[in-house]
Amino acid sequence: MRKLLNTLYVTTPESYLSKDGLNVVVSVNQKEIFRIPIVNIEGIVTFGYMGASPGLMKLCADNNVSLCFLSPHGKFIGRFQGPIKGNVLLRTKQWNLAQDETFTLEVSKLFVAGKIQNYRNILARFLRDNGNDDSVKEVVAQLKYCKQKAFVSLHLNELRGVEGEAANLYFEVFHRLILHQKDDFVFTGRNRRPPKDAVNALLSFVYTLIASDMSSALETVGLDPYVGFLHTLRPGRASLALDMMEELRAYLGDRLVLSLINRKQLSIKDFVRQGEDGVVMTDNGRKIVLVAWQNRKKETIMHPYLGEKIPIGLLPYVQSMLFARFVRGDLDNYPVFLIS
Repeated sequence: MRKLLNTLYVTTPESYLSKDGLNVVVSVNQKEIFRIPIVNIEGIVTFGYMGASPGLMKLCADNNVSLCFLSPHGKFIGRFQGPIKGNVLLRTKQWNLAQDETFTLEVSKLFVAGKIQNYRNILARFLRDNGNDDSVKEVVAQLKYCKQKAFVSLHLNELRGVEGEAANLYFEVFHRLILHQKDDFVFTGRNRRPPKDAVNALLSFVYTLIASDMSSALETVGLDPYVGFLHTLRPGRASLALDMMEELRAYLGDRLVLSLINRKQLSIKDFVRQGEDGVVMTDNGRKIVLVAWQNRKKETIMHPYLGEKIPIGLLPYVQSMLFARFVRGDLDNYPVFLIS
């Protein structure tokens, strides 16, 4: 099993990344503020525009460390990767399957159905822990019907419509899962580009972290993160990473967001309004989220398919490994990750 290493998050916008021997060095205004051996990390995510030296990029490429650039407010800018590795036959099979309309539809049904089921499980757990809520209970029933419709969809666009319907239902009652700080963290529905409230800003930020981890995991097992099935192919879009993170959004993302709000680890002071419509997190807010994210990744769970304990942070890698086996034909079907 792959070893879970740390991801280095550089949150100071003025930071510049360079190398010194086999160390990653973070500097602000040409003054070193942090260093870490490259062998101790598996990825770097930096928030800012100062960038990184070519020497640091080569060090990352040589050690299979991903380097992801985000804006100071968490918007994805780009991702650096070294030479493509892995089994070229696996990627060829993936590319061929992406052209197969029947396979594309069937595997997309799994992604969407898994996402919907995990939506249901999040809401069902809320009902178990907090008592009956007629609105939430009704959505749980409607999502069951959505999952059934997903499996009988005849076309990708029909399937995407079912996915959108399920997401709208889920987010219509998402505010009921916010038990504390309700007046500050008002949520009336999902929105983005830019997020118009603190909850949406938090969701978008965490989803970006999941997408980055999933892209790295897919490359690790030899798959092409840019050739997907459910999400359309576009230059620069990691379509397969977006496909495969669907089943993990609720478990890795939504649970963390709710925990941070309900445990009052974040307050509304950790968000600021940008312009007339957008809301972004402060530097302090991002640091709180990233610490919680790293701690969450170290927790262990029993994987429902493998039947063994793994750190939560390895979920993207494990699911990528299972999907690679499915693409190769070693598995008859892709075992979507479902939470209880």
